[in-house]
Amino acid sequence: MADEPDNDELAAIRYRPLPVLRAMIDAVDRDVLQALARRNALVAEVAQYKRAAGIPVRDDAREAELLSDRCQRASKLGLSSELVESLYRLVLWGSRDRQASLLAQVPLTDEPKKIAIIGGQGAMGACMATLFSDLGHVVMIADRDTPLGSREAVEHADVVVISVPIVDTVDVIRELGPYVQDHALLTDVTSVKQAPVEAMLESTSASVVGTHPLFGPSVHSLQGQRVVMCPGRGQAWHDWLQAVFEARGLWVMDATAQAHDEAMAVVQVLVHFATEVLGSTLADLGTSIEETLAFTSPIYLIELSMAARHFAQSPDLYASIQFSNPATRRVTDAFVAAAQRQRDAVAGRDREAIRAVFERVSDMFGPFTARAMQQTSFLIDRIVERG
Repeated sequence: MADEPDNDELAAIRYRPLPVLRAMIDAVDRDVLQALARRNALVAEVAQYKRAAGIPVRDDAREAELLSDRCQRASKLGLSSELVESLYRLVLWGSRDRQASLLAQVPLTDEPKKIAIIGGQGAMGACMATLFSDLGHVVMIADRDTPLGSREAVEHADVVVISVPIVDTVDVIRELGPYVQDHALLTDVTSVKQAPVEAMLESTSASVVGTHPLFGPSVHSLQGQRVVMCPGRGQAWHDWLQAVFEARGLWVMDATAQAHDEAMAVVQVLVHFATEVLGSTLADLGTSIEETLAFTSPIYLIELSMAARHFAQSPDLYASIQFSNPATRRVTDAFVAAAQRQRDAVAGRDREAIRAVFERVSDMFGPFTARAMQQTSFLIDRIVERG
């Protein structure tokens, strides 16, 4: 490796002083921020236009066209098109969030509703309260130690949202359901759906929709997050609730309560169980996390970060999710059986058995593999940047 130039050599090359270069970079960055601020002001005007014209916030065709154009321009300027695409995806994400906060997708004729959040002081209850209040609705919070009682809130609400621990959900629904007004909507945000939806249908003659936000309350934005809606009774209220979610940037999908719970047996139960086994194994091995981080690969860092995030949260929540899903035993038994087969293959140095597993699982993933490679490459880049 060549020796670095000494001070005389640097002077001879006539570099501009480093403080001057940094000051110039700072000035350029300030210009970039000013440009983003001007862009944000235009986005506000777009929001006003879309609301008046009844145009949805998200326009996939426009975003694809914009990304293609900016990447082409970046390449011509000698910039990395991948870097510019990543930057503009964040800009577009922020643009949608800005438009949603300005009620761009809320009809001008929409009248505010009275929303009762039962369990509104909990994390998800507070998240739902913010969602509704941001869209101009009147939110009433009822919890164990609030001046407003749950029954009083329910009796005066157009929409009742049950947001209590899973173990208490059905009991609270059966207690409060009879007091929901006939013209109103009763809904919940529980991560299992069959028992809560059945309880809502049985306890009230009001409209019923079960929902499951597929995100935690600590997300930085609702833009692009997903929510499942399980129709129960009353199409008008179902459509209204879907419009509310979409106005705040959520992706909405309908499913029966049974289909939802079957999917969650994999999406939640299997993933949570595997994460808990991983964490327990690390603890049993007496692993020093800090020592392993010195040797970390990006994949290990992602896996370890997700495990740490999992164990930083409520054990009661994760226990309830696994206890309440009807398919938990079947899924966890399958996990243990697969782990045992894999252990036997490794212990027996059975290369063919491992190849067979890779082939079978790869066939199962099918076309999703290409998409997964692209998305995980993006994640790896981002987590390596943060160090």
